[in-house]
Amino acid sequence: MTRLRKTLATLLFCGASSFGHAAETAICYNCPPEWADWGTQLQAIAADTGVKVPLDNKNSGQALAQLVAERAAPMADVVYYGVTFGLQAQNAGVVGTYKPKGWDDIPAGLKDPDGHWFAIHSGTLGIMVNVDALGGLPVPQSWADLLKPEYKGMVGYLDPSSAFVGYVSAVAINRAMGGDLEDFTPAIDYFKKLAGNSPIVPKQTAYARVLSGELPILVDYDFNAYRARYKDQANVAFVIPTEGSISVPYVMSVVDNAPHRANAEKVLDFVLSDQGQALWANAYLRPVRPVQMPAEVAARFLPASDYARAGVVDYQKMAAVQEAFAARYLKEVR
Repeated sequence: MTRLRKTLATLLFCGASSFGHAAETAICYNCPPEWADWGTQLQAIAADTGVKVPLDNKNSGQALAQLVAERAAPMADVVYYGVTFGLQAQNAGVVGTYKPKGWDDIPAGLKDPDGHWFAIHSGTLGIMVNVDALGGLPVPQSWADLLKPEYKGMVGYLDPSSAFVGYVSAVAINRAMGGDLEDFTPAIDYFKKLAGNSPIVPKQTAYARVLSGELPILVDYDFNAYRARYKDQANVAFVIPTEGSISVPYVMSVVDNAPHRANAEKVLDFVLSDQGQALWANAYLRPVRPVQMPAEVAARFLPASDYARAGVVDYQKMAAVQEAFAARYLKEVR
């Protein structure tokens, strides 16, 4: 039965017309083409390694939930998620260990010592704005601005109870409003106030909705905003709120008992290779390895003085309190 499920999963995800394709497949949970330019990364993986990785639009929480549900018969080979979900996956026992090529270049705090997860890049949270969709309103510069009545129905943030970027939003806002990881009351109060402004709260990346103007303002990362502006030529601005924000890493793991383990290792080796890291840099992400960001790309970032408003937090503690925050958010805000 286990073999049958794995075979069916391979056919479902990769659309293979014969079993011969399965050996060249690796299933990744949470590799959306419109997020962090995964589309380009997966094309490069296929070209360099011959391993095809189908697109997958889960968010971090959905990916972890699927891994747990499939624990007895895993269908995925690798998984990409925010760092707190990597820690939770390790605790849940659904990921294996692997130290990919380039492992030694990853700073100690950005990898599990045994290889259960490791960072591949990071981003800074802020406010992504489709300027043309504002109808002449000024670009908001602060978390407080998003509460103003003139932005009613224009503001979006991803679901903090499911998507990692949503939880990062909560941590950043909470910190900016004077809270800490022991007490999320400032963030809960903020989301309650924002609820009065009719926010849009999707579960998955809303990148395309910002570009279309359907969602003029989205709490999101710098790399998505820069990609929108400089690659997709949209009139998009990025703001690090005056009250402050945070920067966070995204990590990957090999799934425990991955059905295509050898291919999984090729994928993980590639995303940390010089070529893979350069692709992340070209997509405006901060590579985890010391790969030089092209000067023309670096020049498009906000000034260092703006990034000085973005700090870091204790990611282990952030992971430990995530479920409690999610439960409180669902109870008091949603």
